[in-house]
Amino acid sequence: MNITDKRFLSLIAFLAIAITTFAQQVGSNSPYGRYGYGLLSNQSFGASEAMGGISYGLRRSQQVNPGNPASYSKLDSLTFIFDLGISGHYATFNDGINKQNFYNGNLDYIAMQFPIIKKVGASIGLLPFSKVGYNYGRARSLSNIVYEEVFRGTGGLSQIYAGIAYEPFNHFSVGANISYLFGNFSYSNVSVPRTTTGATIGEEKKSYSIRDLKYDFGAQFTLPVNKTSSLTVGAVYSPKITSKTNVYATQMMFLSDPYSNPYQNPSEILRNDTLSNQQFQLPHTYGLGITYSNTNLLVGVDGTFQQWNKLNYPDVLDGLTTQNRFNNTYKVNAGAEYVIDPYSRNFFNRIRFRVGISYGNSYTNISVYNPSNNTSAGIGGFKEYGVNIGLGLPFRDSLSGRLSLFNIGFGYTTQRPDLQYMIKQDMFKISLNMNINEFWFFKRQFN
Repeated sequence: MNITDKRFLSLIAFLAIAITTFAQQVGSNSPYGRYGYGLLSNQSFGASEAMGGISYGLRRSQQVNPGNPASYSKLDSLTFIFDLGISGHYATFNDGINKQNFYNGNLDYIAMQFPIIKKVGASIGLLPFSKVGYNYGRARSLSNIVYEEVFRGTGGLSQIYAGIAYEPFNHFSVGANISYLFGNFSYSNVSVPRTTTGATIGEEKKSYSIRDLKYDFGAQFTLPVNKTSSLTVGAVYSPKITSKTNVYATQMMFLSDPYSNPYQNPSEILRNDTLSNQQFQLPHTYGLGITYSNTNLLVGVDGTFQQWNKLNYPDVLDGLTTQNRFNNTYKVNAGAEYVIDPYSRNFFNRIRFRVGISYGNSYTNISVYNPSNNTSAGIGGFKEYGVNIGLGLPFRDSLSGRLSLFNIGFGYTTQRPDLQYMIKQDMFKISLNMNINEFWFFKRQFN
């Protein structure tokens, strides 16, 4: 077996391990994950994320960019790119009275990009689509019995994608991704008695799984300005997904908390229903971006629109209706990268400095209640503001001379609620990304 075969087998094994890791991770503690499909994940990688998440007009030979599959054709015929990202999060939740902090860590994504033939490139990878992970509650009383009502949720959606791009003529490229979208969701309402010794614990739980295909289509047109600079316009479209699956609704009694002892058998089953062929839908997505780049500078702006309003989703899961559950979402991302001299022998001059900002609104609405008297305060969402900075630290393979990057990113996002009594969220994130550029398809004349 030659060294190239060994490398391919190693990457395949690593991808299999990553799939298992993704299936088990949560990476979120937000109570807003209770609604819809959870918190939607950023689909941008490493350097792109540090530039505010721009991707539609981003066209670079050394970076995997699944945000616009048309970018894959930029790769030359001798290059293999391997991209891996991890992150750590510190989040603060504040409802005006109480405040709580959480820490999380994630494997964010894993991806590879490689040439097929001249002007045709491809990419495969694994990345998150959404995350659910919350555990919060409140003390309540009924007939002199004090108990804690706890709401818990786990799950989310991940996607394994494969994409291809073709440049039919100079400066214009088209591409497409096909993704296997999969995930499990579980929502529980647990009543834990605090004043009665030996009382059983009740759990009302709803769960479901989604398995479906997702498609993304992209195009990019590059207009050369001069020998060292160009302007790239990119567009992306993802059609609506309609999926049907069963929702399992149970109500059971336990001798101990089912969260801390998940493998115990219930002492009593009060309800065990299967709600067949429940319809779930994901929206049409439209994206447009423009990027200007030269030897030292790259700047770009993206705009995204998702048509969530009036999509189908089972009322039994959240008590909302088709009319008030989802909002059409608008998102704007802008960012820049600067390098003093990418060809300098001075390491500092070759560091890439990045900055970005973003703004968007929530796709879900939330039922809001006044905690003092439990009366409805209305239905509302939130606005999200973000700022990112980052560094790209270059290193070269001494044998092939290929340039790879170790990317470090710092991000801050804040979610500002529309209504009183909603929870304000602030999250700080540090991201580490290894972007390895290999000279894999060159046949050496010696061992």
